Parts: sequence; structure tokens; C-alpha cells
Amino acid sequence: MAELSLVEELKVKILNALNLTDMTPEDIDAGQPLFGSGLGLDSIDALELIVLMEKDYGIKIKDPAEAKTIFVSVSHMADYIAEHRTK
Repeated sequence: MAELSLVEELKVKILNALNLTDMTPEDIDAGQPLFGSGLGLDSIDALELIVLMEKDYGIKIKDPAEAKTIFVSVSHMADYIAEHRTK
């Protein structure tokens, strides 16, 4: 599993990127689903997460199917970033 600080950093970046001003990082369970019944994100949010991954971590996601497997949860995103980041 990725280092805890990366998970916490991601929570803050997700809240900022998606302008979720009514939430705090503590409100996000790192293991909860980001889409559907979890955090309740939608396809527009997925595009914002793709931009965040490229801008902040140098990770380009070209295939939407790949994004689906990465954006399962914050902890899953952190694991992926830890393995693939270029920044």
C-alpha cells in the first residue's frame, strides 16, 4: 500500500480539484468507492481526476477503461501513483 502521506495529499487534492467545499479530508474513507455509492463522483469528476493525475503526478491516462480501474478508491489511486508517477 502507498505511503499514508500520499493518501492524505490525494484527499486534499481531490477536494480542491472537484471543489467539494462542504467536505474535509477526514470525511473521505481512503477505501470507500469514489463513484456510485461511495463518494458519489460522476463522469465529469473522472475527467477532473485525469487532469489532476497528469498535472500533479505526470501520469497520462488515455483509456477510460484504465481510469475506471485506477479510480476505485483514494488508496487505490495512491498505490497507482506510487508505482507510476513521473513527478
